[in-house]
Amino acid sequence: MTAIARTGAKNFVGGDWGTSHLRLFLCDPQGSVLDSRDGPGAVDAGGHFSDVLESLAAHWEESLGTLPAVLCGMVGSSIGWVQVPYVVCPAIPEEIADACVALRGGSVHIVPGLSCRNRFDAPDFMRGEETQILGALQLVPALRRGRCLLCLPGTHTKWALLEDGVVGEFLTAPTGELYAILGEHSVLVGKHACVETQIDAEAFKNGLESFNAFTQAQLLHRLFECRSRQLSGELRAPAAYLSGLLIASDVHGALQVLASSVETRLVYVIGSSNLAQLYAAALACHGYEAFRVEGAAASQAGLAQVHRRLSKGGSA
Repeated sequence: MTAIARTGAKNFVGGDWGTSHLRLFLCDPQGSVLDSRDGPGAVDAGGHFSDVLESLAAHWEESLGTLPAVLCGMVGSSIGWVQVPYVVCPAIPEEIADACVALRGGSVHIVPGLSCRNRFDAPDFMRGEETQILGALQLVPALRRGRCLLCLPGTHTKWALLEDGVVGEFLTAPTGELYAILGEHSVLVGKHACVETQIDAEAFKNGLESFNAFTQAQLLHRLFECRSRQLSGELRAPAAYLSGLLIASDVHGALQVLASSVETRLVYVIGSSNLAQLYAAALACHGYEAFRVEGAAASQAGLAQVHRRLSKGGSA
């Protein structure tokens, strides 16, 4: 803790508090991570958010004193610490930071989510991804100029359009959730088959190619292939094939709806390296290049950006 203590006066705690997992970071004033801790997600916190935060940060505060905290994700939802209102798109980065809700006398701030009316005239929402977008704007200055298409893959994949750094609109696809549900509760791939440490690259590629060969078909009419191709002896890794079908459908649908809004064949993919690689492969099938941004780094940079603005009293 010696190196940490030297800059302790201006350090802060950043937290990405999701539904099932909390990742807490001790950061220096520039947002560099000095230490990290894991904790229970919003569901398992059992309403004791203040106690959980205090317990996890106690080791740092023993040396550094009380630390300000900036938290994003489901901690600001209806199942979180407090329900933070959504910022309506189009949303400029400064507006997101300024809409944080303060708790514990202003020592804790919770980042709001975003809302929009998507291309299908349906309400759409995000919590947590807005902070990754804020971070990506810091890590990739090109995102602040012109129109850009972002993909944030995950349980609920988000596709967002930026114009000069402003989040104009977005679209959600529950790709990861469908993958998990079908793997756990259907006979298509076999129970627990989706719990794989490393996806079978050949089967995933086959899933992509199979979907793209008949893009006019509805995904619903393709899913049973995960089982039928097993029965015919054509498929040995059904979970990877299912992943290929789902991601191919996600990418194809999003490009059909949103790609005409940007002039380049470049998509900024913000997420874990494994998921980003899969989405990059799916985008390549359509002639698009993926510029990858590590999701954790984007979250940390976004939390740091919010902290800097709050520390300056809302000034740019």
